[in-house]
Amino acid sequence: MRNFPDLLANWLLALWVGGTWAIGYLAAPVLFNALDDKMLAGHLAGEMFKWTASFGIVAAAYLLSFRLNRLGGRAFKQGFFWIVLAMLLITLAGRFGIQPILEQLKGQALPQDVMHSLVRDRFQAWHGVSSVLYLIQSLLGLALVAKAKG
Repeated sequence: MRNFPDLLANWLLALWVGGTWAIGYLAAPVLFNALDDKMLAGHLAGEMFKWTASFGIVAAAYLLSFRLNRLGGRAFKQGFFWIVLAMLLITLAGRFGIQPILEQLKGQALPQDVMHSLVRDRFQAWHGVSSVLYLIQSLLGLALVAKAKG
């Protein structure tokens, strides 16, 4: 029978990767398609991405410490460890690097929607960077699930 730390690692992995895919490729697009108010859709999607990032930071911290505690220095020789670390770094860059820039640009655009403002091009460029990093993180998450030992 599995012990609780093993179960917690598996649950966190499933919730982190599943949440990343569900928010980024299901919930956010649904918001933008279903709501006429794109500013509201963007605000709600942004909040979901913030919560997903916060959860990912906690999950990654646990998964990294769990592997280091379990395997010691051998953890550094496993792809699982490095994928989690890469995902964590992407999450941190998005949450504390790119998201504040996007929020600042939205603030500069007020009272207009950022997509109808003078900062539109900069917003789109940073949003594009964010989207590419999110896609990389999502694909790394799939690789992580494939590498996880059941």
